[in-house]
Amino acid sequence: MALPPSFYDRPVVEVAQDLVGCIVEHDGCAGVIVETEAYHHSEPACHAYVGLTARTSVLFSDPGKAYVYRSYGIHALLNAVCEHREVGAAVLIRAIEPTEGIERMRGRRNVAKDIDLCNGPGKLTQALGIDLELNDTNLYEGPILLHPREAPAPTIIAGPRIGITKAVDLPWRFSAAGSRHVSKPWPPELKATLPALPRRA
Repeated sequence: MALPPSFYDRPVVEVAQDLVGCIVEHDGCAGVIVETEAYHHSEPACHAYVGLTARTSVLFSDPGKAYVYRSYGIHALLNAVCEHREVGAAVLIRAIEPTEGIERMRGRRNVAKDIDLCNGPGKLTQALGIDLELNDTNLYEGPILLHPREAPAPTIIAGPRIGITKAVDLPWRFSAAGSRHVSKPWPPELKATLPALPRRA
């Protein structure tokens, strides 16, 4: 069962934390969310900061919508719209740990290491086959589905968002402690939680 619209109809920072450990699924592929970032129209790093436009209309629509946009003209990025219609807010899905359809992901990504399949917002959309035509679709009806956690909630590490130049001080990046699938640069606090890699024979 997918997460209901009511899950997203809450403060975006809360949703961003609660999405860590949840599952994103599309086109026979899935993974556990290990990193998110929150964006709110009150701060200039959010697309909704400029107000209601053709591009930002999805951000001011119903909670539980997918906001998919092109970053730097190259990568499609997946966001979950949050809060009520008067608020422009969304959670960026930054990284996932692949769990299903890994062979299909490898074919789409063509990378040497599986750890690099989905450890970034543009990487995970490519691996999952998500592109701009899925903008403004419902995350609780599909074709992109977000499901509740299947395991206990992970320990969350909060820190500044990355890849932006405005409102860089806000600690709105949330990562799952102990996960090597988080995008780089890793938060300093994350490194201390990572298990040692097995030694080669």
